[in-house]
Amino acid sequence: MAGVVLASCLFTGVARADADPWILVDTRARTLTVNSADRVVKRFDGVAIGRNGAAETRAEGDGQTPLGTFEIAWVNDRSDFRLFFGLNYPTREHAERAFRAHLIDLSTYLDIQLAIDNHRLPPQNTRLGGYIGIHGLGRADPDIHASTNWTQGCVALTDQQIKQLAAWIKPGTRVVIR
Repeated sequence: MAGVVLASCLFTGVARADADPWILVDTRARTLTVNSADRVVKRFDGVAIGRNGAAETRAEGDGQTPLGTFEIAWVNDRSDFRLFFGLNYPTREHAERAFRAHLIDLSTYLDIQLAIDNHRLPPQNTRLGGYIGIHGLGRADPDIHASTNWTQGCVALTDQQIKQLAAWIKPGTRVVIR
């Protein structure tokens, strides 16, 4: 995959320094903030999420952005959406909720858990969907972006915003979507 950097050190469980930047996406306020320690470093307004809002449990094709705590798993600097910062979705918590709700079977649940246990990206082609991330607009319509949530489940910023955000993003960066 040209232009994609996959985090080989993902999910190491190593404690982060308090000053490491982390991202907070507020799905109701439509904001993304870059935080370091106890202060906001940068705030981006007017972000878009999934066309059908956000949910703790999502399924492939439902147009919802998953809520939870994630890490940046890969960076695609040749994305159709300008830049793409992929998340380690589904997480252990998403898989457990989906299994209890009978959205995924035991085999899928175990595949997700095994990937996480082995510090690999969870399967991206299950009933829970995949390829969730933070990206720019690319060829998407800026007017639609400004007025509505439009993604398939990702968090979208303008191309100018995603370029600015890139200064704080690297594989392993914590992302909280609430």
